[in-house]
Amino acid sequence: MEHRKLLSPSLLAADPARLSEQMEAAEHGGAALWHLDIMDGHFVPNLSFGPHICAGLAKITQLPIDAHLMVKYPSRFVRPFLDAGAASVVLHIETETPEILLKLLREIKEAGAIPALSLRPATPIESLEPYLPDIGYILMMTVEPGFGGQRILPECIQRVRDTRTFLDRKGISAMPIQVDGGVTLQNAGELLSAGADVFVAGSAVFAASDIAARCEEFVRLLK
Repeated sequence: MEHRKLLSPSLLAADPARLSEQMEAAEHGGAALWHLDIMDGHFVPNLSFGPHICAGLAKITQLPIDAHLMVKYPSRFVRPFLDAGAASVVLHIETETPEILLKLLREIKEAGAIPALSLRPATPIESLEPYLPDIGYILMMTVEPGFGGQRILPECIQRVRDTRTFLDRKGISAMPIQVDGGVTLQNAGELLSAGADVFVAGSAVFAASDIAARCEEFVRLLK
């Protein structure tokens, strides 16, 4: 994942009946990659997309697909999503043991995809330290994962700033930070100033009457 400011629309908020049309509009507006939320009903109280959806999407888009595994046992899902064409796979640090997580991160990298880790809002930033050599970016949840349409937790903006400071202190300032949850045009500027690089936006993009124009607004703001 390039270290530049990117818009990543979350397909969880798209209209399934108009998915291809809405994706085309978002791409036209400057979307850089797709965020695909994978939920198993155990790690989070919701169900969403499976590998077959990822494989189908990979056939109709040229943009990378970022598979965010909000699942209790990511070891069961990593290989199916890699095989389905995911360009990057995000694991939650709160799931498997450190040994299993490291193994999975290395498996993702060996497959030619980008490995990443995500933290829930209450998970200590310092818990990332053992994994830093094995990840390409960090996904900071700015809401509790599980449902789209939530409002950003205001304290998470400072948490992004603290994460950027943490990475600077570790000598890896170039590592991108992705933010996911309640991202809107109204708070994206503050998240940008805090050190965020990749902005996952769901309802803020797909609830707009003109999706392409909304994406263009985000892209202008992030320049």
